[in-house]
Amino acid sequence: MASRLSAASAFLKNVWSIARPYWSSEERWAARGLLGSIVGLNLAAVFMEVWFTQINATIYNALEDKDETGFLHALLLFGGVALVFIAVEVYRLYLNQMLQIRWRRWLTERYLGDWLENQTYYRLAFAATGTDNPDQRIAEDLRGFVQLTLSLSLGFLTNIVSLVSFLVILWGLSGSVTLFGFEIPGYMVWVALVYAIAGTWITHRIGKPLAALSFDQQKYEADFRFALVRLRENAESVALQGGEAQEARGFADRFGRVVSNWWALMRTQKRLLWFTAGYGQVAVIFPLLVAAPRYFGGAIPLGGLMQTSQAFGQVQGALSWFIDAYVNLADWHATTMRLVGFRDAVETVRAAGRDHAGVERATGTDAALHLDGLALATPGGAPLLRADLTVAPGERVLITGPSGSGKSTLLRAVAGIWPFGQGRVRLPAQASSMVLPQKPYMPIGTLRAAVAYPAPPDAFDAETVRAVLDAVGMAPFADRLEEQDHWGQRLSGGEQQRVAIARALLHKPAWLYLDEATSACDPATEERLYGLLRERLPATTLVSVGHRASLNAHHDRRLTLRPADGDGIGELVTAG
Repeated sequence: MASRLSAASAFLKNVWSIARPYWSSEERWAARGLLGSIVGLNLAAVFMEVWFTQINATIYNALEDKDETGFLHALLLFGGVALVFIAVEVYRLYLNQMLQIRWRRWLTERYLGDWLENQTYYRLAFAATGTDNPDQRIAEDLRGFVQLTLSLSLGFLTNIVSLVSFLVILWGLSGSVTLFGFEIPGYMVWVALVYAIAGTWITHRIGKPLAALSFDQQKYEADFRFALVRLRENAESVALQGGEAQEARGFADRFGRVVSNWWALMRTQKRLLWFTAGYGQVAVIFPLLVAAPRYFGGAIPLGGLMQTSQAFGQVQGALSWFIDAYVNLADWHATTMRLVGFRDAVETVRAAGRDHAGVERATGTDAALHLDGLALATPGGAPLLRADLTVAPGERVLITGPSGSGKSTLLRAVAGIWPFGQGRVRLPAQASSMVLPQKPYMPIGTLRAAVAYPAPPDAFDAETVRAVLDAVGMAPFADRLEEQDHWGQRLSGGEQQRVAIARALLHKPAWLYLDEATSACDPATEERLYGLLRERLPATTLVSVGHRASLNAHHDRRLTLRPADGDGIGELVTAG
């Protein structure tokens, strides 16, 4: 019992750790005002439910007494209260939805900001945190957390108020009963309590596996969806290699986990529904059965019997809140734990960046790039390469070496996204930089947005964008700037690399790093692109990674990564 209470306490602390920042944020007063209004409407709804039971008692008593005037008066009162009740229900839902979307927007902006800050989204892929599918956690789990937290907490509060309100009514209507020689006052209250406790215990025993199954279902669904997205993004590569059968096997395996876990969920929910449906149906006639002897004995009128039945139903329903909310509670637990895991993983990666764990990256005091005692490693800790290097402003340096020796990793360390290793990267003071990877990122949208990236589409006028497209050999696309498309799939690898060079021509960085940025182009195109860089960016420092000997002519200095002393660790040395 103590362990269960400890687990429940720890879970509620996790919920509060996610919820608290919003309720103390700059939006706290608007949020608290909305929440207060919703709570007020919930209390008003409970008050009117109590009023309804009294009106219903009057209606049934008037029917029993054949009091037409009293019956009509009670009906009119019922109609008036019902109209107010409808308005309360409408605005209770409306304000609840308003609070949901405001809270979700705030959480989404915060989680997105933390995920994107300092390339955390990239580093997270290498961290041994066990965090999967961050897209789902931001897009779906935050929505589920907000919705379930509000519905369950407000539902719990409303049921507590309803319980207290109807408990007083039921106690007064119940009278007393003698059992085994003992007189039990308010016996209907005790019957409702025993009935609800028994139902709650049985529900928990049946539905206990739901939390873990719900957690796994969300994970397997996200894994399957992500695999489908990856195929869409790499459709050409899969088609060229005829990988449909392998993809089908992968999809079948991932979807098989979805189906298998779903069957387990179905079986558990079926057992739970058998009980809860029966429990709910019995609860309809149970109070009538228990209170009928007092009615037939003349102790209460028909209206009193119906009011007792309704009050019992409300008390039993409030006491049985756990039963009705069990499936949602399981989803809430799974969603919260996924968000806690994601948040903690993001914070671990961000803390490592703030503490300068691994490679230290800082702005130097001069205009040169310095690599001091840089020793890079793989994410698993295996040594990869060593480098000590100074690149003066305006230099054009080519880095070559065998595939897998760490050339691209060296550029990642300079760019600040590879923290594994030791040493220091001192960046040029007050100098803009740009990195062109081998496979450029093409955002979905207009071609103009793809060329201007990462700047906004309107950062450069249309004529300037057309001019750079024409310069890099993309003239046929110059009149399609406002065309919406998935350009990563529409353009060939060489065309995408030409778009990346066009970006560099637009942004004019002081330092430009090219990671095999022209490898998909033919030699003539490559010659033309490097000529453009030399002509239009004469003051820009170039640091290129490449294999082709033709690149030598476009650089002042050539370095190579080669194994040193037979230890398998690459060392950056001047090429002969």
